[in-house]
Amino acid sequence: MGNNMDILIVGSNRNVGGIQRYIDQQAEHLSKEASIRIYDNETSNGSGPIWLVLAILQTLFDALQFPFRRRPDLVHVHTAHRFSFYRATFYILFSAYVWRVPVVLHVHGSSFDEFLTTRSITAQTIQVIGFRTCSSVITLSDYWKELIETHTQAGHVIAIPNAVDPKKYTSSSDVTDPTIVYVSHLSERKGAAEFITAISDLVEQQDDLTIQVAGSGPYSDRIEQLEAEYNEINYHGYVSEEKKRELLADGTIFVLPSYAEGLPIAILEAMAAGNSIVSTSVGSIPEVITEERGLVLEPGDPHELRAALQSLCNSPSEVSRMAEQNLVAIETQYNWDRIASELFDLYSELLLAETDAEARNSYQ
Repeated sequence: MGNNMDILIVGSNRNVGGIQRYIDQQAEHLSKEASIRIYDNETSNGSGPIWLVLAILQTLFDALQFPFRRRPDLVHVHTAHRFSFYRATFYILFSAYVWRVPVVLHVHGSSFDEFLTTRSITAQTIQVIGFRTCSSVITLSDYWKELIETHTQAGHVIAIPNAVDPKKYTSSSDVTDPTIVYVSHLSERKGAAEFITAISDLVEQQDDLTIQVAGSGPYSDRIEQLEAEYNEINYHGYVSEEKKRELLADGTIFVLPSYAEGLPIAILEAMAAGNSIVSTSVGSIPEVITEERGLVLEPGDPHELRAALQSLCNSPSEVSRMAEQNLVAIETQYNWDRIASELFDLYSELLLAETDAEARNSYQ
């Protein structure tokens, strides 16, 4: 079908986040093989009753506009958990039953495992409807694939990991001393409190160390205090994509001590820039960060985190070996050329199956 294939991507594409970055890259790399359109159904972030009313109104407005889009050949819906999934279910149902086209549901979300095991009858019912209506469900790894197959009635579930474009990342050969990089939201879920405690202890014990921190969030003030207290710590606040890549290029150790994750694109970006990784045993991270690529810890222990960072700071040869392994992993497993090819093959398979089904029905 090639460029005649018309794909409509539905998902959050207005605010900065993992899904938004994935959709941008997906559209960029699939446009070589197909016609790609994006329908943004994002609502603004917030909390409280006023925000909830506005979010519901925005969702209704987006839903009412959707039927006036040109009918595509296939719809690819991205979703996280809870409200994101409820919202996605409308697009799944409309695409499958009104447009009568194949629908791919792409599951993201760090807490989707909790959502799958909810006791809410309403949530369980919506899950059954959404998953059973899809032509195919994409998960980020075998971990999420097994969970969805166990807890839902989804028919065709496949694991296709997140990806990055390795051509957009470089690794600085000038960095000799250990440089720890944290680029993420400075929040409790991302393990910011444990990270702050760990580096506060580490700078007291480790010589020739640089720590680069980027991101905004509830713990920004504490990072600013540490920057004022220690020359080794540099806080950049919220940074552009260009600045982020610059920080990763100058890093040797990337740290993400999260409590919950899907498959963090931030880790893949750090790997593409030649960093070793220190992270936690949540979501898909243990499948990506093997012992050849970094250190994986249990979340919530700042002392273990400090020890892990210190061990890599004192083992430059190990850091270099991990960095080399991570570059290979990106080139062979987590690059967009490969993932775009897998997505295109899936689309082609679903559209061929639809054509065959229509042909069989015409003979009956």
